Amino acid sequence: MTAARSRIQPLLTEAVLAGRIRELGAQIAADYDGKDLIVVGLLNGVYPFFADLTRAMPMEMDVSFMQVASYHGGTHSTGEVKIIKDLDKAIQGKHCLVVEDIVDTGTTLHKVRNLLQDREPASLKIVTLLDKPSRRKTEVPVDYIGFTIEDKFVVGYGLDFDGKFRNLPFVGVYTP
Repeated sequence: MTAARSRIQPLLTEAVLAGRIRELGAQIAADYDGKDLIVVGLLNGVYPFFADLTRAMPMEMDVSFMQVASYHGGTHSTGEVKIIKDLDKAIQGKHCLVVEDIVDTGTTLHKVRNLLQDREPASLKIVTLLDKPSRRKTEVPVDYIGFTIEDKFVVGYGLDFDGKFRNLPFVGVYTP
């Protein structure tokens, strides 16, 4: 174990994550039954949650990705949101579900939501693995929440510290 990894205290185990994601997938699939759905993942951190969630949704869907950044290294959002990769598919007239790893200040999702709303989807909803409402600076509606957590810096299961720890199979609290 590296010295940095020893500063990570587990918060959500693999089993707890898997169970909740199965529940979310079933709920979302029921809500979108028979609808033309495009599921949009916000890279980079969303990749394990996105894959597990879409596999837990027994339905037809289209998928696409956007890459956005607001941390730029460090443990706090800079407040500056950059769209690094935009969608490569049209969402007009489709039901759009945005998948996010964590909602912290709300700044990133607010910008992404406004951008996508301008593209006239039939509906636009958001699902997040983790929600930190105590850090919210910009209110944004989140329709499906995996877990609400305290104001701690977390890593693992796609979440990183300066690009590291995304590959951990659990979510843990990181103390630099």
